[in-house]
Amino acid sequence: MSLVVIGTVAFDAIETPFGKTDKIVGGAATYASLAASYFYDKTKIVAVVGDDFHKEDIEDIKNHGIDVEGLQIKKGEKSFFWAGKYHNDMNSRDTLATELNVLADFDPIIPESYQDCEYLMLGNLTPQIQKTVIERMHKRPKLIVMDTMNFWMDIAMDDLLETVKLVDVLTINDAEARQLSGEYSLVKAAQKILEMGPKYLIIKKGEHGALLFHEDQIFSAPALPLAEVFDPTGAGDTFAGGFIGYLAKVGTINFSNMKNAIIFGSALASFCVEKFGTERLKDLKQDEISERVKQFVSLSSFVI
Repeated sequence: MSLVVIGTVAFDAIETPFGKTDKIVGGAATYASLAASYFYDKTKIVAVVGDDFHKEDIEDIKNHGIDVEGLQIKKGEKSFFWAGKYHNDMNSRDTLATELNVLADFDPIIPESYQDCEYLMLGNLTPQIQKTVIERMHKRPKLIVMDTMNFWMDIAMDDLLETVKLVDVLTINDAEARQLSGEYSLVKAAQKILEMGPKYLIIKKGEHGALLFHEDQIFSAPALPLAEVFDPTGAGDTFAGGFIGYLAKVGTINFSNMKNAIIFGSALASFCVEKFGTERLKDLKQDEISERVKQFVSLSSFVI
């Protein structure tokens, strides 16, 4: 059974207080699939790029054992491009450029070889595209995880609510949770959002960790304090990929495994921010991941 990730494979140009880059590989599907591949060896990707996307960059993805049959390459067109500049606090940023290019008319084609999908990660795209992917699956996956953002709440709320009904896990940040629910209290916000359809809700709080909600259960995961954060781009996508990759590995969906998955996802995200783009995610070792997970556990482990 496979894990299918849909999202963007793109170019980014990033500036932070630690430096700046020219065009480098980014995109939600890139980060999420790389993270998932550390836990699950049947990860597959659905995305679109232009013929300006370098073959060696596709090879980097394939070298992680990721199936790229679902990666469309549009001849004569350019890949999605985003440029941004982060402020000193690294929590806020200015978008300098957004060029949709091939993403403007992206039609997600699901290869027949992807129809064994048991775990589906819907990266941040239009809610309509996310819904289309679900509908094009011959059989409903065992677990559907969806990421979204405030932009779609602003311009496509009706489509977003329709798609949210169809998923098992929704991941959003705290500001998005408040916007989607109309509630300031995150506990009340979670209650309202769970009534919209998903069984589980993850509210990401950046440097303050993450919250997991399911029925009347709540889990609070810490964030690892880092001395230096070079580039937070893709950290949320890396988290989501690590989260669903871990669940695919263990194969059983319950609250206890969800809690563990959040820690493993957080561990992968903590590596992501240590270098620009996907550089840190390309060559992680399993013992590095295990050691980082131990650090997360020790942050909140105590005996009374």
